[in-house]
Amino acid sequence: MDLKLTGKAAIVTGGSAGIGLACAKMLYQEGANVLIAAHQGVEEAAESLRQGGSAAANRIVPVTADLSIPEQVKAVVSEAVKCFGGVDILVNCAGAAKAGALLDLSDQDFIDAWTLKYLGYVRMVKEVLPHMIAKKDGRIVNIVGAGGRTPSPTFLTGGAANAGLINFTRGLSKDIARHNIRINAISPAPTETERARSLAEQTARARGVSVQEILAESTRSIPLGRMIQPSEIAALAAFLVSDLAGSITGAEILIDGGQTPGI
Repeated sequence: MDLKLTGKAAIVTGGSAGIGLACAKMLYQEGANVLIAAHQGVEEAAESLRQGGSAAANRIVPVTADLSIPEQVKAVVSEAVKCFGGVDILVNCAGAAKAGALLDLSDQDFIDAWTLKYLGYVRMVKEVLPHMIAKKDGRIVNIVGAGGRTPSPTFLTGGAANAGLINFTRGLSKDIARHNIRINAISPAPTETERARSLAEQTARARGVSVQEILAESTRSIPLGRMIQPSEIAALAAFLVSDLAGSITGAEILIDGGQTPGI
């Protein structure tokens, strides 16, 4: 299936590992020029993608940035415009909220989750929108999380930010559709990444059980009986930013193996 992404200019935040890296890889393989932005590991991630492809090395641009800082968000988008001539695609995937029981969490833990994930996504969208509006074309995917719909008592920080991002995605879609710009959200269940392992360790400490017990519990809660693979999320993201999904906007799509109840 040809997604016709060759030559498109994409930014992937949180693109140095896990789901973000999988999205960057998928877009790169589909022919897009990809800027990877993350607070660490971007050079190594970019090199791993270059080694797996045959195209020019300048199709991958690594940028180290803390996306909780507005000036660095601006610098990321400016670098993409300088290197690629514009921005066609944004995949937001940066964010690392702290897990734990409520009484063990500080105000700062909630502020950090809000500043990096929620405001980080919002600021990235605000920075790319003028470039997309000028072209009358744009595609945005926010990687959110099933916790925004089905909260966990040990992940209230991330769940609150995710719920806000679902609201943001749906609300904004109605305004930017007139500029032929689409925005959608993907909400994965526990995904097989280092980040998921870290959250499991934090949850295990909060509940006083082993990490293995938390991981097994997560797997049992998924009807398909396995954790989600980053490549599955990346495949959906690539579809959503392609013209094959030209009438899909303002949607939240779950990738959770049937875990989430309700409609």
